[in-house]
Amino acid sequence: MECDVAVLGGGPAGYTAAIRAAQLGGKVVCIEQEPELGGTCLRVGCIPTKAWVQTAHALHDARETFAKLGVGVSEPQLDFPQAAAWKDGVVAQMTGGVAGLLKANGVEWVRGTGRFTSATSISIEGGEDVTFKSAIVATGSYPMRPPIPGLDSPRCVDSTGLLGQTAVPRRLVVLGGGIIGCEFASIFAHFGSEVTIVEMLPTLIPQEDEDAAKELRKAFKKRDIAMHLEKQCTGVDDLGDHLVVHFGDGESVEADLMLVAVGRAPSVEGLGLDEIGIPTDPRSGIATDDHMRTAIPTIFAAGDVAGRWQLAHTAFREGEIAAENAMGHESVLGTPSVPRPIYTDPEIAGVGLTEAQARERYGDAVAVGVFPWVANARAVMSGATTGWVKSIHETTYGELLGLIIVGPHATDLIEVGVVAIDAESTVETIADGIAPHPTLSEAIKEAGLVALGRAIHLPPKRR
Repeated sequence: MECDVAVLGGGPAGYTAAIRAAQLGGKVVCIEQEPELGGTCLRVGCIPTKAWVQTAHALHDARETFAKLGVGVSEPQLDFPQAAAWKDGVVAQMTGGVAGLLKANGVEWVRGTGRFTSATSISIEGGEDVTFKSAIVATGSYPMRPPIPGLDSPRCVDSTGLLGQTAVPRRLVVLGGGIIGCEFASIFAHFGSEVTIVEMLPTLIPQEDEDAAKELRKAFKKRDIAMHLEKQCTGVDDLGDHLVVHFGDGESVEADLMLVAVGRAPSVEGLGLDEIGIPTDPRSGIATDDHMRTAIPTIFAAGDVAGRWQLAHTAFREGEIAAENAMGHESVLGTPSVPRPIYTDPEIAGVGLTEAQARERYGDAVAVGVFPWVANARAVMSGATTGWVKSIHETTYGELLGLIIVGPHATDLIEVGVVAIDAESTVETIADGIAPHPTLSEAIKEAGLVALGRAIHLPPKRR
């Protein structure tokens, strides 16, 4: 089988690349070994997880918000089989949609496992070889599992295994306080599990703004999520009907299930890349230039396997860049502003620099404004006032450096910061703009006003 572009992998980077290459007139083949397209994100990652986030939000609203708004309901009960069915239905709709998009754009889906046999060919296990002019590697990543004694127990699951559970565990231990671990901890605390987080670092979500991490820890503590920070897991005992998880200096906790969420590694094994001259690394994946080109000029890589970010939305863009260059166009990734959404309760989202990064880079020439949701009318009327918006800018030219949001709809609102930072906007642009009232988005403008010392809707003591 001959084609212009062969795409190995049908996840966010892969299917986006395949569609874009087809839009540019290429004969495109997308090779995917799983029974559905969409990769980890659509099948066993962000989409099913966030479907459960919606269930968790609904439970939270029914328990804590409806009565404030004058809506009387009986005590809500989680119907977990229905929640799982809803999750599976969402996944089916989205993966089916991707299959429809490939078909509509004339992309041929080759079902099977692919391996490079040369710089112009991929062998398909049990199928016809694919010969290409250019190729794009988009094989994604997989959950890592550290060498801890007892972690091979069937009660120790990764995110895929947790999404496949048929009942809510009464006691859930989460190994890892990063984004995946905290999202699942938040979900299952709402679902009724007794949740314990064990994290070797001194903070949750360690890559995010320090104040956001503190806000999340405070919210988790309020919801009785136990957190053991700066503690390493030393072993797990499977006693048949439950686990005993050991950590720290002789500490332990019992659990019915354990989520192992210590990070993901790029899927580079078994692809034949090293043999054809493309070096791979088990931690950083495949090195690419700003055109997403590998060591072989006609072979590109995009998404988690390329090692820049492990986010579906960055994979989409990288897939587009790779496809455009594979089809002979000139396209550069550059340094885009990348939003960092975290779907916990409260939601957290950031873009640009954190406050610590800004101060490290610009020293004293940094101003920060924080506007709390309790001062925002729309947040107050919705009963969701946990958190704030933080605006960060440098004071020489006023350039907006970062935006951090903790609270309602943070993951939706952060796009304002993405556009503003990419456009090299100043904080004055944000603060002097006319925001619709009453809305949550007003808080972004208000945080800018606080940073400029011009706060209107905060008393002096809160500035």
